[in-house]
Amino acid sequence: MTFWIASSPHNHIKAATPSLMRLVILAAIPGVFAQWYFFGWGTIIQIALAILFAVLAEITFLAARDKNIKSQITDFSAVLTGLLIGISVPSLAPWWITAIGSIFAICVVKQLYGGLGFNLFNPAMAAYVLLLISFPLEMTSWQPVSSLLVEDISLFNHFWLILTGYTWEGFSVEQIRMSVDGITMATPLDTLKTDLTLGLTVNESFANPVFGEFIGLGWEWVNIGFLLGGILLIAKKAIDWVIPVSFLGALLVFSFIAYTISPDSSASTMFHWLSGGTMLGAFFILTDPVSAATTKKGRVLYAVLAALLVYLIRKFGGYPDAIAFAVLLCNMAVPLIDQYCRPRTYGHKGVN
Repeated sequence: MTFWIASSPHNHIKAATPSLMRLVILAAIPGVFAQWYFFGWGTIIQIALAILFAVLAEITFLAARDKNIKSQITDFSAVLTGLLIGISVPSLAPWWITAIGSIFAICVVKQLYGGLGFNLFNPAMAAYVLLLISFPLEMTSWQPVSSLLVEDISLFNHFWLILTGYTWEGFSVEQIRMSVDGITMATPLDTLKTDLTLGLTVNESFANPVFGEFIGLGWEWVNIGFLLGGILLIAKKAIDWVIPVSFLGALLVFSFIAYTISPDSSASTMFHWLSGGTMLGAFFILTDPVSAATTKKGRVLYAVLAALLVYLIRKFGGYPDAIAFAVLLCNMAVPLIDQYCRPRTYGHKGVN
């Protein structure tokens, strides 16, 4: 059985689910490559583990429901969910973090709601929020980029660190996460938020080596990679350009206003665009055809609301990044958004 994904009611651009999922997976390769290049083999291992657990969870749940396993496994939706979870998990997080996230995404968020097409929330982002709230230390402790590590970590030691928490030589994950200055590194978003609470200005915070010479050492290239993949998806008409363009445009407006009012305590638009999971969220998460708004006006409102939530949570919230929280909150608002943004029925005039 082949499913077709298309936004109702008048969108004639639709694609078979397996083809669409494979295209999205292909489009994510530039961002995944950049993440591997700057953060090591742990990224690839986490993606492989997440896909493995997601597929196994899908098979187990489908078997328990006496469903056709082959047709639903070969639609690649579980693979894509695993890919997004693997990308979002820190590269040196323990393996069971990835396992819990993947199993929760498939069994609870997807299958308990009836499977693909019936889930109210984006499975990968729901799993990420679960992990972030339940295991904040593991989920916010990213390793420094490879150039700032005391010594290189081999593929084998990445694997051993994820499985046991130690390298083969006995170094712990925390020792590996120490920079050349003996300071535990955090993401640019987390570093800036912490520095601002300590009374530093944005420019003073940017002296930290985690920011490099531009926006955020390594992270800007990861976001550019996902941006390139997103452009491919738009060119292939796999996603509607309205959501990512509205999201990035609104984030530009909100960040520019704040930066204009207080440049010492507000980061620039480029920092917000090229830090954290901004481009991944704009092109690969918010555009989910199942959990996103379906009408044209609704998609604009949905994307603008997501951008506002991202900026507010990054600026005032307790977590450094905000894509997952914003996506879930917007997913909850989708029925209301679509209710009030429905297009007028063709051939009928409005009632005065």
